Amino acid sequence: MKTKPITRYLYTAIFAAVLSAVLFAGCKKQPNVYKADVVIYGGTSAAVIAAVEVAQSGKSVIMVSPDAHLGGLTAGGLGWTDTGKKETIGGLARNFYHRVYNHYQQQEAWKWMKKEEYGNTGQGTPAIDGNMRTMWIFEPHIAEQVFEELVRENNIRLFRDEWLDREAGVEKSEGRITAFATLSGKKFEGKVFMDATYEGDLMASAGVSYHVGREGTDVYGEEWNGIQTGVYHHRHHFMVLDKPVDPYKIPGDASSGLLPRISPDPPGEKGKGDHRVQAYCFRVCMTNHPDNRIPFPKPEKYDSTQYELLVRIFDAGWREWFQKFDIIPNRKTDTNNHGPFSSDNIGMNYDYPEASYERRKEIINEHETYQKGLLWFVANDPRVPEEIQTEMQKWGLPKDEFIDNGHWPHQLYIREARRMKGKFIMTENELLKRTPTPESVGMGSYTIDSHNVQRYVTKEGHVHNEGDIGVGLPGPYEIAYGSLVPKKVECKNLLVPVCASASHIAFGSIRMEPVFMILGQSAAVAACMAIDEKIAVQDVEYEKLKKLLLEKGQVLTMADAIK
Repeated sequence: MKTKPITRYLYTAIFAAVLSAVLFAGCKKQPNVYKADVVIYGGTSAAVIAAVEVAQSGKSVIMVSPDAHLGGLTAGGLGWTDTGKKETIGGLARNFYHRVYNHYQQQEAWKWMKKEEYGNTGQGTPAIDGNMRTMWIFEPHIAEQVFEELVRENNIRLFRDEWLDREAGVEKSEGRITAFATLSGKKFEGKVFMDATYEGDLMASAGVSYHVGREGTDVYGEEWNGIQTGVYHHRHHFMVLDKPVDPYKIPGDASSGLLPRISPDPPGEKGKGDHRVQAYCFRVCMTNHPDNRIPFPKPEKYDSTQYELLVRIFDAGWREWFQKFDIIPNRKTDTNNHGPFSSDNIGMNYDYPEASYERRKEIINEHETYQKGLLWFVANDPRVPEEIQTEMQKWGLPKDEFIDNGHWPHQLYIREARRMKGKFIMTENELLKRTPTPESVGMGSYTIDSHNVQRYVTKEGHVHNEGDIGVGLPGPYEIAYGSLVPKKVECKNLLVPVCASASHIAFGSIRMEPVFMILGQSAAVAACMAIDEKIAVQDVEYEKLKKLLLEKGQVLTMADAIK
């Protein structure tokens, strides 16, 4: 029997409706799935440089940044670059500093001072190296401008303010990450992934081993790891004072309680490991130019009692308040911690590496309140020595920096969080040349450097800081490729150039921003090789990788140093 025309029309209509519904559903879902050869999680300097390298290597790349602003600390106030030996900085990292140099060759770049008035002082190297056409000292907004230019010039797909779903966002199959999702519902699929954040959230969510805190000296046979009571390497301790400082609210009366920001806990046994993390702070950009200066704001939750310990330090004769107002162009500073009580918020960050996003935000806000309050206190409290307060009142926040964040840095200095326990673990033994480093993919050269970790009361009833370490190196050192990749049994397609595989004390040197850029580029080159050869990142043939890195201007040993 023939089907009636109306029935045929009905069947056709139903089929069309079902097909349309399926296609429409697919269209609704598809825009939330994004694919690339390499997916990079992070907005740090390492993330940008890695993305540029992937793009220039001919692979597709997506940057998924939890940050709205690019460049991490390099664009977040750390303009007084921790270069170490600048001849070890090559490749795209050196190109970044060359671009900064080009900017400051323009007359209009010097808005608040004349170029010839700038002293050209850098950290162990001239700020402006005319022979090499590099500049190592710069304003925060100029660094961010350079990073934005790099992203734009290389047509990098960038998703800002996208936060990894740390609970259920990472998908793995047969030892490989296949995709990760963000809290907004977006999904990112790739062949190789990279965690270029300061926190290492993607690494941790992917099930890769890591460490938080200090290892004991016995773990890797080190001298400077673990608790370091009685060690005073810099001038960030109470031994620099003319007399000891009492820690109690009523001097001499332990029953009155401790002053704020002093731990009641004993420091622990020297050389033993602990959960503690070196102190964080904001690298505050300041200016003393009256036409660009905003007086230090008084934070909403200002509490002058938080700074009572500083008063006692001043009373003990300390006068080094302006020691780390390091000068950058246009009458500004990169202001860092200095002294027994300063911008380092000692002991207030131990839970940050593993904390939820909400808790991390609380910690960041507490650091901001503490540091803003500190600046307000020194500029306004009558107990501050007159000569310091008078000078401090000439300083303030620059109107032309961090303009969407109240002129306050948008990045807290996460000096250390998680550190991967990867295929190879860098220790002080490699840095101090006691043992060789295999398969170098870049070099570090900055002093082994840890900021203070805790503030406590001694048996004698005096306040002390602990954990500040500064150990000189015999020379620049190599960084192993194995420190950028997890153990193969844990993940075959992840690279980690920031939370790299290193002991606490070795990371104290590796953690410098130029090194992060170097490692970001090397990790990207390795990622592209793994894709081309359809192999795990751990199986990348080093001699091929080495050849490519040298062609791209990376410095792998001192034989390659740029002079």
